[in-house]
Amino acid sequence: MPTARQIQAAADILKGMVLHTPLVNSPYLSRLFGADIYLKLENLQNTGSFKIRGATFKLLSEKRKRNLREVVAASAGNHAQGVALAARQAGLKATVVMPEWASISKQEATRAYGGTVIISGKNVSESLKEARKLAGEGILFIHPFDDPWIIAGQGTVGLEILEDIDAPDKILVPVGGGGLAAGIGIAVKSKSPATHVIGIQAAACPSALRSRQLGTRIVVEAGPTLADGIAVRQIGKRTFRILEKYVDAFATVNEESIARAVLMLLEKKKILAEGAGAVPLAALLEGSVRTKPGERVVLVISGGNMDSPLIGRIINQGLIRNARVMRMTVALDDVPGSLATLLSHVARLKANVLHIRHDRNIGDLPINISRVAMELETRGFDHIQEILTALGQAGYDIQADPAHLAKPDPG
Repeated sequence: MPTARQIQAAADILKGMVLHTPLVNSPYLSRLFGADIYLKLENLQNTGSFKIRGATFKLLSEKRKRNLREVVAASAGNHAQGVALAARQAGLKATVVMPEWASISKQEATRAYGGTVIISGKNVSESLKEARKLAGEGILFIHPFDDPWIIAGQGTVGLEILEDIDAPDKILVPVGGGGLAAGIGIAVKSKSPATHVIGIQAAACPSALRSRQLGTRIVVEAGPTLADGIAVRQIGKRTFRILEKYVDAFATVNEESIARAVLMLLEKKKILAEGAGAVPLAALLEGSVRTKPGERVVLVISGGNMDSPLIGRIINQGLIRNARVMRMTVALDDVPGSLATLLSHVARLKANVLHIRHDRNIGDLPINISRVAMELETRGFDHIQEILTALGQAGYDIQADPAHLAKPDPG
C-alpha cells in the first residue's frame, strides 16, 4: 500500500511533467446545490485525463531500477493515452492492448502519442490478459489501477486539491478500478482526516459499491454506460483494501443523470467532461450525494475524452429534455400553400425551424393529407405550450413528442 510520503515523492518527481490542474469554484452549481462547489479539472491534464500521472510515475520509477526498452498496457482509452505519452517522453516504445469496443477516436489518440495499438479482447479483463503475455525481459507491464506506483501517482490529484483549498468537507471521485480514489483517499486523509472522500460509480457497473456491501471483491455484470472509462467489473486487490480504509462511502448514478451532468458542465461552465468525469456532478443532480449549506465540496472531473458523435447525441437529447428543442408532426391538407401557412404561424410564434420533413406518401394517411415532421428551437417549456396551444386553436392536428408534456426539472 502506498503511503502519504510516497505520494508526496510522486508529486515532487511529476512537478513540471504533468499539469497542476485548476480547481475552480462554480457560482452556478453553488447556487443550485446550496453549497460551495469546486471543480478539479483533470480534463485539462495532458492527454485529457488524470491517467498520465500514474503512468509517468510508474515508468520513471521502474526505469531507474532496471534497463527498459518497452512498456505494455491494456486500456479502453485514457490509460492507453497516458502510457503512450509517458513512454514517448522517456524514449521508450509503448504497446497498448485495447478491447474490441474501444472507440476509434481513443485508438487514434493513442497512436498519435506514439503507442502501438493491438485490438484484442471483448472486455478490459481479456485485454489485460493479452497485455501480460506480451510483458517480459525489458518490457514493463503497466497496470491501469492495481499498482502502488500508479495509485501514488494518481494520489497527487489529492495533494493538489489540498494545496488549493484547505480541508474541504467532501471530495467526490469517480471510481472504476479504484486507483484514483485510492490515491486521493490516502493523500487527503493524511492531511485532512475530517474530509469525506466519496466514490461515485455508474449504476450500470457498481463493482466497488457491491464489494463494499459484501465485504469482499466481487465481479459484477456491466451494462452499457456513458461512463465507459469507469466500467470496470472488478476493482483491484490493492485498491479494494485502500478504499475500505480511506473512502468513506460510495454512491451510484444512472445514465440520465450522467448525460445531464455532461450537458450541464458543457452549457453552464464550458467544460467538456467525458461520462466518467461527469459522475460526481451526476451524483449531486440525482441526489445520491447530498450537500449541506456552507459545505465546501470538490468534484473531481477526471477526464474529458469523449467521442464527438456521442457529444452531439447528448446535446441533442438534453436540449429536448430541457425544452430547448421541440419535435412535432402536423397533418396538413395536401393543397398548395398549406405548408407556407403553417410556417407563417411558426414564425409569428418566434420559433426557429431546425429540421423539416414533408411527406405525402404515407400508407396510413388519406390521399388528400400530408404529414410534416418539424424540429423547432424554442425558449423553453412555456414557449412550447404556447406553440401547441396556438396551432391547436388554428385547427392543426398535432402530435408532439411526449417529452414536451411535462415540465422539465429546473436543474
